[in-house]
Amino acid sequence: MSSDQQYPYGPQDSYGPQDPYGQRNHQDPNVTQTWEGQTWDTQYQPTIEPVAEPVQHAPYHPGAADTTYLPPQDPSATGYALPPEVPVAPGAPAAAYAASAAYEPGIAGQGIAGHGAAGAPPAAGEPQAAGEPAYSAPTTLGNARITDAQRARAEGRSPIIPPGMQPAGLTAVIGLLLAATAGTSPYLLLIPLIALQGLTAAGWFRLNGMWPARQGIALAFAGGLAADAVLLATGSGHAPAVIIGTLGVWVLLTVVLQLRSHASADERMYGLMATVASAALTIVAAGYLAVAPEAVAVAGASVAAAVLARALPLPGTASVVVALLAAAGAGIAAGGATGVGSEGALLGLGAGVCALVGLRVASYDYPSRFVHMTAGVALPLTAAVPAVYLLGRALI
Repeated sequence: MSSDQQYPYGPQDSYGPQDPYGQRNHQDPNVTQTWEGQTWDTQYQPTIEPVAEPVQHAPYHPGAADTTYLPPQDPSATGYALPPEVPVAPGAPAAAYAASAAYEPGIAGQGIAGHGAAGAPPAAGEPQAAGEPAYSAPTTLGNARITDAQRARAEGRSPIIPPGMQPAGLTAVIGLLLAATAGTSPYLLLIPLIALQGLTAAGWFRLNGMWPARQGIALAFAGGLAADAVLLATGSGHAPAVIIGTLGVWVLLTVVLQLRSHASADERMYGLMATVASAALTIVAAGYLAVAPEAVAVAGASVAAAVLARALPLPGTASVVVALLAAAGAGIAAGGATGVGSEGALLGLGAGVCALVGLRVASYDYPSRFVHMTAGVALPLTAAVPAVYLLGRALI
């Protein structure tokens, strides 16, 4: 191939300095170059203003073979808006728009023409504006995963769901078993107590969204069994030292277990907190062995009455009042049967308040059926242990 075919713009010195970019600096500064291609903006395409003066091309310079070629611009060319994205069915509920605006930051606070500031669709039966496309707001973030609690809030439902009558019935059965076996033998009391501790350990992990967590559940349950054994060996007089000492040992074991984990730092921290809390609740439940049998009987009957009354289909405030009255009444009845007397009302009321707190915790954050049948059963009785221990020592 000849040299004039290789270099159509004239001879070049292959060893001489070349500055192809410097040739562009001699162009007319009044020339405006624009790019007419589509941008990534899905909402708006800029309009290309007509050039005020005719375009004057730079003079031809040999040796600028690698200069980028830009086609001449049409002064009448204008930008255009891309059509919106994500077609929406005409009958789509307004909750879908609210959920999108709430949990997709890319569209939060951006309204759609004809749909209001929050992006809600027209009401049922309302005619759509002429020429308005049935599209929702575009997004480039994808569908972010939201929890059941967030979805419930976006749809206007409460994420607080009480366990219901069936878990309340199981709580009442365990509470009555505690009351019946407390005055008989501490070893018989272990039967319902161990069941209570197992439900507490498993339910707390699932309530925190951690499943499966067999090592953590087994460690927390073992802490409860260790506290039971030490209390039976040393007696109820050393109950605070036994419970605090067992809890301290189990916190250390939990830290060692998490240090051996290969999970990320955040997951290990979540596991550490959940295991420590589960072990603390399970170990505290062993306090029933350190409480006077009469106080255990009153507390078991009061908690049973409170959770059953709370499960009745009553309004919120009325349900709480009825549950507390039922707990106080059951305390009076159990106190009369065990010789505690009228002090049983105060003891039963304290146990009932703690039981409602535990029931509320088990109802939080849109829990599942498994949570209701574990934490919803155990937490009312477990949360009542500190009040029963303190009131029992003060009143009996």
